[in-house]
Order: sequence, then C-alpha cells, then structure tokens
Amino acid sequence: MNLALVHDRELIKTFWERRIETQTQQAESEEQRMSQSALKLRGEWVVRLENRTKHLKNLN
Repeated sequence: MNLALVHDRELIKTFWERRIETQTQQAESEEQRMSQSALKLRGEWVVRLENRTKHLKNLN
C-alpha cells in the first residue's frame, strides 16, 4: 500500500510538472509573438507617418 501511494504521488507530481512546463512555454511563445507583432505594426506606422509628413511638406 505504501509503495502505491509513493507511485501515485510521483505520477501526480510528474503530471503537474509537465503541465506547468507546457503552459510556461506557451506563455513565452505567445509573449514573443505579440512583441514581434507590435514591433512590426509600429514600423508600419512609422513609415506611414513619414510618408504623410513628406506629402504634407510637398503640398506647402
């Protein structure tokens, strides 16, 4: 009986360690994806603003 309890505890511990590791990896990859996406959008907005500024200067 004692051996069964130890075995069950190991299974539960292993299960939760894997679950935590998986969630950590998913959170990190999502954070990386969002940061890259935000940088891309920021770059696009900078280009748009520069083009708009050039256009407005040419009108004057």
